[in-house]
Amino acid sequence: ARTVWLGCPEKCEEKYPKNAIKNQKYNVFTFIPGVLYEQFKFFLNLYFLVVSCSQFVPALKIGYLYTYWAPLGFVLTVTVVREAVDEFRRYKRDKEMNSQLYSKLTNQRIPSDMVFLRTSEKTGSCFIRTDQLDGETDWKLKVAVSCTQRLPALGDLFSINAYVYAQKPQLDIHSFEGTFTREDSDPTVHESLSIENTLWASTVVASGTVIGVVIYTGKETRSVMNTSNPKNKVGLLDLELNQLTKALFSALVALSVVMVTLQGFVGPWYRNLFRFLLLFSYIIPISLRVNLDMGKAAYGWMIMKDDNIPGTVVRTSTIPEELGRLVYLLTDKTGTLTQNEMIFKRLHLGTVSYGTDTMDEIQSHIINSYSQNSGNSTSSTPSRKPQLSAPKVRKSVSSRIHEAVKAIALCHNVTPVYESRAGVSGETEYAEVDQDFSDENRTYQASSPDEVALVQWTESVGLTLVNRDLTSMQLKTPGGHILTYYILQIFPFTSESKRMGIIVRDESSGEITFYMKGADIAMSTIVQYNDWLEEECGNMAREGLRTLVVAKKSLTEEQYQDFESRYNQAKLSIHDRNLKVAAVVESLEREMELLCLTGVEDQLQADVRPTLEMLRNAGIKIWMLTGDKLETATCIAKSSHLVSRTQDVHIFRPVTTRGEAHLELNAFRRKHDCALVVSGDSLEVCLKYYEHEFVELACQCPAVVCCRCSPTQKAHIVKLLQHHTGKRTCAIGDGGNDVSMIQAADCGIGIEGKAVFSSVFYFASVPLYQGFLMVGYATIYTMFPVFSLVLDQDVKPEMALLYPELYKDLTKGRSLSFKTFLIWVLISIYQGGILMYGALLLFESEFVHVVAISFTALILTELLMVALTIRTWHWLMVVAEFLSLGCYVASLAFLNEYFDVAFITTVTFLWKVSAITVVSCLPLYILKYLKRKFSPPSYSKLTS
Repeated sequence: ARTVWLGCPEKCEEKYPKNAIKNQKYNVFTFIPGVLYEQFKFFLNLYFLVVSCSQFVPALKIGYLYTYWAPLGFVLTVTVVREAVDEFRRYKRDKEMNSQLYSKLTNQRIPSDMVFLRTSEKTGSCFIRTDQLDGETDWKLKVAVSCTQRLPALGDLFSINAYVYAQKPQLDIHSFEGTFTREDSDPTVHESLSIENTLWASTVVASGTVIGVVIYTGKETRSVMNTSNPKNKVGLLDLELNQLTKALFSALVALSVVMVTLQGFVGPWYRNLFRFLLLFSYIIPISLRVNLDMGKAAYGWMIMKDDNIPGTVVRTSTIPEELGRLVYLLTDKTGTLTQNEMIFKRLHLGTVSYGTDTMDEIQSHIINSYSQNSGNSTSSTPSRKPQLSAPKVRKSVSSRIHEAVKAIALCHNVTPVYESRAGVSGETEYAEVDQDFSDENRTYQASSPDEVALVQWTESVGLTLVNRDLTSMQLKTPGGHILTYYILQIFPFTSESKRMGIIVRDESSGEITFYMKGADIAMSTIVQYNDWLEEECGNMAREGLRTLVVAKKSLTEEQYQDFESRYNQAKLSIHDRNLKVAAVVESLEREMELLCLTGVEDQLQADVRPTLEMLRNAGIKIWMLTGDKLETATCIAKSSHLVSRTQDVHIFRPVTTRGEAHLELNAFRRKHDCALVVSGDSLEVCLKYYEHEFVELACQCPAVVCCRCSPTQKAHIVKLLQHHTGKRTCAIGDGGNDVSMIQAADCGIGIEGKAVFSSVFYFASVPLYQGFLMVGYATIYTMFPVFSLVLDQDVKPEMALLYPELYKDLTKGRSLSFKTFLIWVLISIYQGGILMYGALLLFESEFVHVVAISFTALILTELLMVALTIRTWHWLMVVAEFLSLGCYVASLAFLNEYFDVAFITTVTFLWKVSAITVVSCLPLYILKYLKRKFSPPSYSKLTS
């Protein structure tokens, strides 16, 4: 579709109305594809204008047509080839993903949004993983529709007469409303459907097998609706060059008008005006665009070949230079900053602390404890523990370890899962497959990876969770005995309560125990008085550990029955149900026995701490956007050094109204040099009423953490920063929930001159360098040395990493600004004047000598200016310089039309060219030397 149309505007206008450039006067119509059109809109307008004018109005032709088409064709060819390579790579990746077959869905991603009808799990529920949807790797419990789960056999699903009503497609991944109706039963069955009955696309079934009915597909699925459409990204350098090209075009027009004015508007002055426009069109630097595109490709190749970042793939060669202009880095947490692998690090009993190097002592205590119990019992299960019924005396370390480990092994929401040995075949009911209950075949699933880490630790010290359903759980002792505990009540963790509890009954002894674990803030007022908890929690937090306080309370049968009746009554309340339920539970949460303090580490990715610290020193502000809980996000922000040790953290309180948002913003405004932690819900309220104020305050923070963010919110935050600050943003993430954010950011990372001759010759619109000379100047004579500048280094990479503050200079964009542009324009005018007037002063009798002297001096000046610009020489730069010079010298023998071979081989020619070149370059070298001596750039101070 990359086509240029000439002469038939009506036809083309119907076909390509959007990306078209049309010139009615000369009946020229040009179609440009989207990416090229956006990048070169102004540039192409100008060139198609002048080229079309010269083609349709022969009187305007002032040189060979190829001298105008060839450079432009070369530019477009380079760009089209680069874009084509990127597109082909994308095509291959898309084809690979789109051709994937969904033959077996166990542990593969669900291909569409479904209502959960039936599972192989006897409990009627299963776990799913939602990491690609909301970024959380926690396991979510989903419940099958009870009507279909109760059917005797799998085949009965296809013989019932039923339908599902589902609400219209929407963005919210946390809510769903629908009904399941079975009409062939008496009476008709109506069952309400909620979010727990759904399986969204891109999630993974992590336990058993499931059958569902598809309700949304394609663009209507939650995962696709939360993914924004990709945009064509244009680098800041391209935009700046477009601005400078506009300035050059204005200079081109102004210069042409001046020339016509100096002629006195005699004769067909408008024709002369267009001749001057064509003549001066080389002011627009075509070779710059070529070198820029090739430089981008070279930088992309260098990134992929860098030994320090192996495996890196550059997905697009359009914007690699953006990495040098970033001000905001927006990063996901789970899987990006962290490995999402929790490791149990510390067990503290108050008087004694155990770390990773002393866990074997705990194991020996547990083995001894259970071997004594089993020795005292004739049954296969241990009898009632003697220490549980002992009077209140100081307990031994062994008994305290025993109680702590048992509490950790029981107080959780973890379910062990075993892979089936055989698959489903024929009409066999798939719930009846054999299962392997060996240790090697067991995996744990839970709503939090912290809980999995705790249960894996109890397994490592000898007490293993081997089975769990909705009413009971079984533990295996070091001796292989099975202990059964009945689950009487579970109080799940919430962000408000910051704790979870469970009431269990020991099958062998009948004893009822209430276990609870939670954050130290919530548990400190619940447990009995102690003098060590607060201090040790602080010590563990400074180590970057996530702490949990574990406590217990023994209940008599009467106490529990009284609690159960009050609890059930509270759950049936119509008014203030949550408050009444919480009040009943809190009646149990008094004077609990403090058992232990645990410390779990969420392992960070390699070198995260020094990397974030270096980025912060480089002036890059880092925002962490995560779907995880507030407490987890805050802990990782501190342990990863996203928030430095000297900085305070302001946790933005939950707000739901405009008034609350106003008060909280005022409270935050009074803080200084303080990191911000805010939840997605509160963020939404603030942006609704006080968008400008919130973004202004947040941008002043050294670091910002946004938790409980949906994929759409992540992309919205990126766009807000771009709109309010105008700075370049970079987004980095590892999951499908990060795609929108990565696409919205400016840069995304997934875990890849002449004017002088005409005025001398009485303002005649005659070109000095014709035909191949200008084509050669724009390509082989000067391209390689300029392109070799991609290898230039102002400082060594090691020095840049040692002093990340140097990066701040890049973000200011001083290397390419209107100031530097004006300096180079003045240099061009000076050198153009010297080359032209020098040749005129030194030429003898033939006009062709002017061309030979000035053009050769021009090429030498170009090569010397590149050499003058280089800060660190590379051997390829030397090769490029001599290769270009060699190409020019070799071509002199074939350019008899432009050069007098007899003249250019004389000493006279050589000294005149040398004199002009020296006058052209030497003053600039002296000025540059003086500037570096008296006003050196920051990087030069480090290398001197």
